[in-house]
Amino acid sequence: MKKILSSVAFIFVVICGMAQDEPIKRTAKPSIPGTFMIDLGINQLINKPDSTWNQGTWGSRTVNLYYQYSFRFGRSKFSFNPGIGVSLERWKFKDNATLIDTVELVSYPNGAVSADQVEQYNLLSPTRIYSTFARKSQLIANYVEIPLEFRFDTKPEDISRSINIAVGGRVGLLFDSKTKVKYKDADGDIVKVKNKQSYGLEQFRYGVYTRFGIGGFNWFAFYNLSNVFQKGKGPLGADSNSLTFGISVNGF
Repeated sequence: MKKILSSVAFIFVVICGMAQDEPIKRTAKPSIPGTFMIDLGINQLINKPDSTWNQGTWGSRTVNLYYQYSFRFGRSKFSFNPGIGVSLERWKFKDNATLIDTVELVSYPNGAVSADQVEQYNLLSPTRIYSTFARKSQLIANYVEIPLEFRFDTKPEDISRSINIAVGGRVGLLFDSKTKVKYKDADGDIVKVKNKQSYGLEQFRYGVYTRFGIGGFNWFAFYNLSNVFQKGKGPLGADSNSLTFGISVNGF
């Protein structure tokens, strides 16, 4: 029995010694061309109808997810970076308000009134629909977008330590829009309602942006040159633009 145990122990020691002599195989990380960008920003409405548009700061936010590929101009520090991605936008409303389709009468200069119904979305109390006040109210707009930018890097050979600045533009197409309202019903239960429709939002948008930072961390600002809502369909019929600013992180 002792001989058997001694033999087993000897074989075990030999196997361990052979395993230590074998080189450890390390798997190289895949080199993925291009850049994956994540933007986290806060939205502000420009030229807003002050009498009704009262938004929550932190609830009005944007998350952008983009993939970009860089084309460097020779051996210079400049590059052109086209891409594609999505922009997920949120607008949070205060004062127990939500966006509701209302019907307006069209008045003409001579004082005549038309019975034609005009599509217009205004911020009103949700008691019109849910017979109660909203605990949370948001407008959600999601876009497919194409960013196109020109970028300058101080160290293009070492992007992770390079100071960079970029200017460019984005075009986007609305693919999803809805409101989300959370309220308490008569039984005291919390109810969440999502109402999916266009809400008079512009289907196509375009704007300009800039980005500045070091390595994979940047500050950015985007100005929407197109109106947020279609002509005359937004709150009080106002033509409003939007500004989004925040931070960007380079995913790889």
